[in-house]
Amino acid sequence: MDETWGLTRMTKIEVVVGGEDVPAVTELFSEVGARGFTAVSNVSGLGHSGYHQGRLFFNDRNALALLIVVLPDERVGALLEGLRPLLAQRSGVLLVSDTHVSRPDYFQ
Repeated sequence: MDETWGLTRMTKIEVVVGGEDVPAVTELFSEVGARGFTAVSNVSGLGHSGYHQGRLFFNDRNALALLIVVLPDERVGALLEGLRPLLAQRSGVLLVSDTHVSRPDYFQ
């Protein structure tokens, strides 16, 4: 607990994957005990395979999605172990960072 702000440190994991991989990633979130996540669909960006345009009409499977989950530190290793094999074979981006939350019971 951070005494100055009254916040609890946790870990934020952001995953950018193609729409076809969203169910696999959200299943991993569930398996490690995540109590919720945020999904942003139809994201755009520039990466190794070129520019990806969001808002592909009639085809959510080919659009990119950003999935965000916050976990207590003790659950992060299990999630990363599940994500690494998926991302080793598919395109995607994994970002891991420290974060602070005001309601730790929402994430426990």
